[in-house]
Order: sequence, then structure tokens, then C-alpha cells
Amino acid sequence: MGKVIVASKDFILQRIHIFAGKEIDPNVDKQVDEMLKEKFDIMLPQRRSMNESLSSTTSDHEIIGLILQYRTMK
Repeated sequence: MGKVIVASKDFILQRIHIFAGKEIDPNVDKQVDEMLKEKFDIMLPQRRSMNESLSSTTSDHEIIGLILQYRTMK
């Protein structure tokens, strides 16, 4: 069996900042929404929560998965 490598929360945050081109707090819905619109032209669908919107987006940009992963880590 191969060893599963789990990225640390800090490492994921660093990657998000690199993609975003600036520091944002992935837990702040407004910052995430604005950054996705401005930088990637990604319009999130309206859902009950930001996590649902991120999960429902048609974009397959890597930053979406990173933000979701970050937001669900303890």
C-alpha cells in the first residue's frame, strides 16, 4: 500500500494565496467570492452555503478544490 500524503492546512493556504495572487482568508465567503470573480471569472451558483456553491460550480480550476479542502479541515 502506498502512503497517503495529507497536505497541511498551512500548505493548502499557501497554494491558495499563490493562485489568488494575494492573501485571502478562505473562510471568509465574501473574500472567496470576490477573488474568484476578479481573478478567474468564476461565478459561483447560488446555494445555501459557500461550500455548496463551491461544490456546485462548473469550474474545474484547482483553487476550488483547495478552498473546499481548507474550509473542511480542522
